[in-house]
Amino acid sequence: MTTKLDQLKREFLEHVEIEKGNSLKTVSNYDYYLSRFFEFAKISEPKEITDDKIREFRLFLNRQPGIKIRGQQVGTLKKNTQNYHLIALRSFLKYLMKREVKSLPPDRIELAKIKERTIDLISPEELYRLLEAPDVNTKKGLRDKAVLELFFSTGLRLSELCSIDRDIDLSKNEFSIRGKGEKVRVVFLSDRAKDVIHKYLKERKDLDEPLFIQYSSNGSKNNRLTPRSIERIVKYYAIKAGISKKVTPHVIRHSFATDLLSNGADIRSVQVMLGHANIATTQIYTHVTDKQLHDVHKKFHSKGK
Repeated sequence: MTTKLDQLKREFLEHVEIEKGNSLKTVSNYDYYLSRFFEFAKISEPKEITDDKIREFRLFLNRQPGIKIRGQQVGTLKKNTQNYHLIALRSFLKYLMKREVKSLPPDRIELAKIKERTIDLISPEELYRLLEAPDVNTKKGLRDKAVLELFFSTGLRLSELCSIDRDIDLSKNEFSIRGKGEKVRVVFLSDRAKDVIHKYLKERKDLDEPLFIQYSSNGSKNNRLTPRSIERIVKYYAIKAGISKKVTPHVIRHSFATDLLSNGADIRSVQVMLGHANIATTQIYTHVTDKQLHDVHKKFHSKGK
C-alpha cells in the first residue's frame, strides 16, 4: 500500500530529475538513502519525521559495518557515506517545506563532522617524467601520450575523457565537454596536447567515432577505451617513470588544478575549468599552495633584517 510519504518521495525524485536537472544516478542515490531512512524509522507520514527519529537513524548509520577487504569487515560506515543519507533527507525536507507540507525543518539536520580532505599529488618533476614515459614511435605509445597530455591540459574527469569523439576541432584551442549533472563547460588545449593528438589521429587509418580506441596485441582495433583501461595506462606509465606513489587519472586532474593555482590563477577560474558546482570543492587545492606561500614568506619577509 502506497503511503503519503511514498507519494511525496516519488514527487520529490521527479522534481530532482526534472526541475533540478540532476542525473539519473543522483536520483537513484536519493531514492536509496530516503528509502533506507523510511524503512528504518517505520513511518508513513511527513509529520512523523522527528528529531528523535533522526538521532536514532544517525546512531544506526554510525554503527553499520564498513567495507570488506579480502573477506574481512573493516571499520564502520564512513562519515562521508553517513552524510550522503543526511543530505538526501535534508533535501527532501526542504522540498516539503517549499510545498508547505508539515514536517521537521531541514536545518535541524546537521551533518557529521569529517576530517579535512587530503589529495594525492605528484611533484612537477614526477609529472614531467610521466608525460614523457610513452614511446611515441608506436601507435599505442602515441595514443597513450595523447591521453596523458589531454588529461593535464584540460583537467578532465576520467569519464569525460572517455566520452570524447574524434571529431574534436584541433584548429581551436578549446572544446566543450558535458560533465557531471549534464552540465556543459569549455576546456582548453595546450599546444603540446594539440600536437600529439594531431599526430595520433594522423596515424589512425580507421573511421571509428571514439577519440581513443583500444588496440589488441596483434594491432587490431577494438572500440572505445574504457575507464578501467585508461586507469591501467596511467598506472603503467607511472611505474615506468619510476614514481612510487599511486597515480590515477584523478591525480593528474589534481596536478592540473594545483599547477594553475601555483602559477597565479584565481580559484574561481579553476572552479569553472574543473566543472565544480561549489567553490568549496575547489578550495581544497588552496591548502596545497599554502606551503609555497610559506616558502615565499620565509624567503622575502624582513629580508633586510
